[in-house]
Amino acid sequence: MKESRSKHKILILGASGFIGNAIYKELCSYFNTYGTYHISRKEFDNNQHFFQYKVEEDDIFEILDAVRPTIIVSALRGDFSAQIIAHNHLSEYLLATNTRLFFMSSANVFDAYSQYPSYEYDKTLSHSIYGHFKIKIENMLMRLPKRQIVILRVPMVFGAQSPRIQEIKQHLHEKTAIEVFPNLIMNVTSDSKLTQQIHYLINRNKYGIYHLGSTDLVHHDEFIKEIISTIGLYNPVLKQVFTTNDDRYLAVLPKDNLLPKHLRVISKQILTELEV
Repeated sequence: MKESRSKHKILILGASGFIGNAIYKELCSYFNTYGTYHISRKEFDNNQHFFQYKVEEDDIFEILDAVRPTIIVSALRGDFSAQIIAHNHLSEYLLATNTRLFFMSSANVFDAYSQYPSYEYDKTLSHSIYGHFKIKIENMLMRLPKRQIVILRVPMVFGAQSPRIQEIKQHLHEKTAIEVFPNLIMNVTSDSKLTQQIHYLINRNKYGIYHLGSTDLVHHDEFIKEIISTIGLYNPVLKQVFTTNDDRYLAVLPKDNLLPKHLRVISKQILTELEV
């Protein structure tokens, strides 16, 4: 049964990107859904529900005033310092309204911890610029009222149209080397499973921190080899990259905030989706 479209007004920041667009497509049949896009394209320019927004140049308040969303999903990409300013402005907006913010974070907020998987309430620590940036926004949002914030920590996202799969296909076609990390233990997800999970969290008025990855762990090199075998009969050129002599974990596993069983995913399911 479809929910009433009037229940929520949703604004997706970064709705022209791979993940943002997948979220838009999942939600737009059920909710009054709006999105932002960066580069002018006919399908967005002609869509009354899309606003052009360049995080480095434009003022987010103009779009917030035009849409007046009850839920914002931030799947922005672009200049890190510009994104921090934008999320500062979003924080001001949240304090003035009852709007909830879903922030797409990353497993990289834990990339300094390499000896074990990470759970929702583990302390964040990163050695990467990307991880530092995500932590900075997470910490900013955690100072806001709890019920208004949903932090979604996501591992590598795959999908038939995902940049990662497109890149692998290009390497296979051009017979160039695909980098694999034999010592990297991770979990994974797909665009379709991730968007279903977000839809559920919106419907159930959830808040807090969610780790939206597969419940099992995989080695990076083995998972990439399995992806290649689902794409077709290839003799790939693999370049093994060893960043450490020991196994290194980059995995976000759920422990406190578990989703219903039908919304949990294992890595084999993601491979099955890629076969379609």
